[in-house]
Amino acid sequence: MSSAARGKWRTKKWYTVIAPGVFGSIPIGSIPADEGWKLLGRVVETTLFDLTGDFTKHYIHLYFQIYRYDGENAYTRFKGHELSRDYVKSIVRRRSSKVAGIIDVTTNDGYMLRVVGLVLTAYNCNASHKRAIRKIIFQTVNEWAQKNSFDDFVKAMIFGDMTVDLMTRAKKIYPVRKAEIYKSKLMLVPTPEGPKPATIVAQKQTA
Repeated sequence: MSSAARGKWRTKKWYTVIAPGVFGSIPIGSIPADEGWKLLGRVVETTLFDLTGDFTKHYIHLYFQIYRYDGENAYTRFKGHELSRDYVKSIVRRRSSKVAGIIDVTTNDGYMLRVVGLVLTAYNCNASHKRAIRKIIFQTVNEWAQKNSFDDFVKAMIFGDMTVDLMTRAKKIYPVRKAEIYKSKLMLVPTPEGPKPATIVAQKQTA
């Protein structure tokens, strides 16, 4: 490393990254930056196991985006989640059907998310059953969004209440072995001027 590079590194300050309130506002790591505004828009990854200590949740990957900094803290909002590929492979069985549904929904406080629901049947089912199950995925996710704020929707999606509801509804269509909310992504954030894309364009701010 050159002396110039070493000098630049020494000017960097370490910021503590704080999880969103729905995840307890706990520190999840540190990140360096020579200017706090350069952190804006960065996405950090963790797992639900890292946040809760529950090893059975190690396969749930969470993505948080830094949207504000204050002093030595960098604050994040939920950006999305995804189940690990290894986990999904482990729950798929032969001679059964995998039904996925992708839907864009808006919470009752104006946040838009793209959500992927997944239902695994006990046996192979026909096309009409798959259509009916996919419709149930759409209805379930949309109803949870309409009835809940962004924080409550995220909590239900990540901690399992939405999955339980989806499983209960899908079983009325066809025998189901497993249901999951496989993936989500925050698409729009509400602002006084109207919805804004969730990806933040970093702009210099005064501390």
